Amino acid sequence: MSACESQKPEVSKDNVSTNSTDEGLPRELSQLSLSSGSNSDEFHCNKGHSETTMKNIYGYYQSQKLCDVALIASGCRIPAHKVVLASCSEYFAAMFTGSLREAQSSEITLERVDSQALRSLVHYCYTGIIELSEDTVEILLSTASLLQLHSVTKACCDFLEKQLDPCNCLGIALFAEQQSCMGLHKSALEYTYQHFMQVVKQQEFLTLHVDQVANLLKCDDLNVMTEENVFESLMAWVQHDNASRKQHLPALLKLIKLPLLSSEYLIDKVEQLCGEVTECQPLIMEAVKWHLLPERRSMLFSHRTRPRKSTIGRLLAIGGMDGYKGASNMEMYDPRTNTWTPFMKMGARRLQFGVAVMQNKLIVVGGRDGLKTLNTVECFDLTSLSWSTLAPMNTHRHGLGVAVLGDGPNSPIYAVGGHDGWIYLNSVERWDACSRTWTMVSAMAGARSTCGVAALRGRLYAVGGRDGGACLRSVECYDPATNHWTNCAPMTHRRGGVSVCAAGGYLYALGGHEAPANTVGGRLACVERYDPITDSWVLLARLSYGRDAIGSCLLGDRIVAVGGYDGVQYLCVVEVYDAEANTWKKLSPLSTGRAGAAVVAVPPPRNLL
Repeated sequence: MSACESQKPEVSKDNVSTNSTDEGLPRELSQLSLSSGSNSDEFHCNKGHSETTMKNIYGYYQSQKLCDVALIASGCRIPAHKVVLASCSEYFAAMFTGSLREAQSSEITLERVDSQALRSLVHYCYTGIIELSEDTVEILLSTASLLQLHSVTKACCDFLEKQLDPCNCLGIALFAEQQSCMGLHKSALEYTYQHFMQVVKQQEFLTLHVDQVANLLKCDDLNVMTEENVFESLMAWVQHDNASRKQHLPALLKLIKLPLLSSEYLIDKVEQLCGEVTECQPLIMEAVKWHLLPERRSMLFSHRTRPRKSTIGRLLAIGGMDGYKGASNMEMYDPRTNTWTPFMKMGARRLQFGVAVMQNKLIVVGGRDGLKTLNTVECFDLTSLSWSTLAPMNTHRHGLGVAVLGDGPNSPIYAVGGHDGWIYLNSVERWDACSRTWTMVSAMAGARSTCGVAALRGRLYAVGGRDGGACLRSVECYDPATNHWTNCAPMTHRRGGVSVCAAGGYLYALGGHEAPANTVGGRLACVERYDPITDSWVLLARLSYGRDAIGSCLLGDRIVAVGGYDGVQYLCVVEVYDAEANTWKKLSPLSTGRAGAAVVAVPPPRNLL
C-alpha cells in the first residue's frame, strides 16, 4: 500500500451523499423533499403550439425542405408533405395510407387537374386560406370535389349561391349537379323557380337542351301569375331554333296545363301556334272539352288540370275564437313555401261571421262582437289594403253561412240562416252588387245555425247545423231560377258546426259535432262527400283529429282544413285532402290555434314576381 493510499480517510455513505449533493448549495435548500402526500402533477398547455407548428411546416413547404412527395399536374411540379395532404384531404389520405403503389411514390401525377387550382388547394392545406373569385371558383370547386377537400367545396358552393342571378342560375344548377353538390343544386333550382319570369328572358334559357326544358315545365313550383306565362316561355324556346325544335313541341306541350288557359287564349294563341302540328291537336281538344263540358271535369282530371302553386293564390284565415276572447287578426298561407305569415287585422272584432271573396275584395258579413249579434257588413280591398263599410243586412245574424253564387264580377252573395240572438233562423237574404242592397229571398224549410253553405253547379246548398233542438243531418238546395228550396239526401252523421266545401263537382262535409256544442265528446273526424247527380253521400278518409268549427276552402284543386276545436283546445292543425289517394296530409300549422275562422282563397298578389 502506498503512502497516499494509507493517508486517505475512511469515507462513510453519509459523507459521500452529503458532499456530492450539498456542494455549493445552502443548507436549507439541500434538505427540501420533492415528494409529498398529495399529487401535485400538472399539464402544461401551449395554446399557440398547433399554430406555431403549422407555421414552421409551412416554412418548410415554402423552402421545399423535408418534402416527401411532388404533385405533378399539367407539367407543373408541386413539392409537399404527405402527412399534411393526408390530414386535409380524404383523397390523399386514402392514397398515402393505403396499399396503393402511390403510398411509396415520391411523385404523383394527377391527370386532368388544373395546376393553378391544385397549387391553391395545396397552399390551403398548409394555411387554411384560399382566394375565391368569379373567374376561379368553378375550377376550384371541381378540383376540391375531386380531392375531397370538403371545407373548400362548401366555401365554393356558398360563394356561388351568393352569385345566383337570372342570367346564371341555370348554368350553376347544371354545374352543381355535375359536381354532386346537391345543396347548391337545390338552391339554384329554387332560385330559378322563384325568378322564372326573368330567367326565361336570358340566353341561358334559350340554349337549354330539350330535357332541361322539360324538367322546368313539369315543375309546379314555377313562380308565374298564370299558365299563359309558361306557354309563352315554351314558344320562345321553340322559336329560338324553330327548324330543329319544332319536333319536340308535342312532348313539351303535354307539360303545359292547357285546360287552365282561358278559352279565348286557347283559340287565339295556342290553336294558332300549335294547331298545325297533328300530335298537338288532341291536347288542344282536351282543353276545349274542359271548358265546354264542366259537368264532366271529374272524368278529365290529370296533371294538366292541377294548377301550379303560384297561380292558385293564397289562403287567408280570418278571425275566429282563439282562447283570448276571439282573434281579430288574419294569417296568410303561401302554398309555394308552406308557411303562414301575419297579414292584417279586421276592422272590428267578430265571431261566428261569414266571409265571401268577390272582385279581389273580402266581404265580411254579420257575426257577433261578444255582446250582441251584428247585421253590419265590411269590405276589405286586397289591392289597397283598406276597409270600408257596406249596407247592413236586414237581419242580425251570427252562425250564418255565406257563399257567392256564380263566377261573374257582379255575382250575388247569399247570407243563410244563423241565429239573431233570440231564435234560430231559416231566413235567407241576397246582396246585389249593382244596387248595393240586401233583399230577402225564399226561406229554407227549417231553421239552422252553424250550418255549412256552399255553391255548386249554379245552386246553393245548406248542410247540417243546429236548430235549437238537435244537430242536423238534413240538406237543402236553393235554385235561384225558381227561388225555391228543395230537400236533398241527408248526411250519414248529424253535424253541427260543420264545414262544407265544393270541389270537383262534389260537396264535402268536414268535422262538426253530433252532441251539444258545450260538451267535451261528440266531435267528428269523419268526412263525407255528396254527389248531386246521384243525390247520395259517401264517407271518405278521416281527419287526423275530431273537431268542429273547421275553416275549409278550395285552394287550387285541393281542400284545405284549417284549425277547429276538439272540445278542449283551439287547434293549429292544417290539413290538405288528396282526392286521388283519398288521404289527408298535414301542412304547416297556424301560428295561433283558432276555431270558427273564415278561410278563403285570394288571388296571388300582383307584386309576386
